[in-house]
Amino acid sequence: MPTILLIRHGENEYVKKGRLAGRLPGVQLNEKGQQQAQALAENLKDAPIKSVYASPLERTLETAAPIAAALNLDVIPNSGLLEIDFGDWQDKTLKELRRRKLWHTVQQTPSRMCFPNGESFAAAQARIIAALEALCQKHSPEEMLICVSHSDSIKLAVAYYLGMPIDHFQRLTIAPASITTLFLGEKQARVIHVNSEKWAVES
Repeated sequence: MPTILLIRHGENEYVKKGRLAGRLPGVQLNEKGQQQAQALAENLKDAPIKSVYASPLERTLETAAPIAAALNLDVIPNSGLLEIDFGDWQDKTLKELRRRKLWHTVQQTPSRMCFPNGESFAAAQARIIAALEALCQKHSPEEMLICVSHSDSIKLAVAYYLGMPIDHFQRLTIAPASITTLFLGEKQARVIHVNSEKWAVES
């Protein structure tokens, strides 16, 4: 089964200003985010990538586009890589959300959290793992794939493959434009790198 590079999208104004973008349409990379996407493309241009997948939101597609172009590949949208559906919390500032009673649940016991009119962390984790496992079935073991996704989605995937409880996944950090490398073997999964600035061959 293949190696997967999980890449978080580059910076946008929602990230910069501490606002929860969720699945809002029209959230695009800012100037710094565009520079980050170009830097990723430069770093990955010689990587043995066979396919580039991305969450079908603007900021992830815009991050994936220069990477795919550098590799002479197309970007394939994949809804399994979407951001968590934050429901009524979408478009709210983190400053405002921290004052809500449910904020403690989000940070301390996220396994019990379902966003009002949105998705639970458990459902989101099941969704992204199903998407990654389905991609593994489409590709041969020696292939390497890119999946451009979102911070919480990537953290939930890493937690799953590490055997980490959902209640601990907030201990992970996934920065904008970072690369997290998973090897999903038939007998075991390995987390090779987390939150790396650049892709590098495993030593």
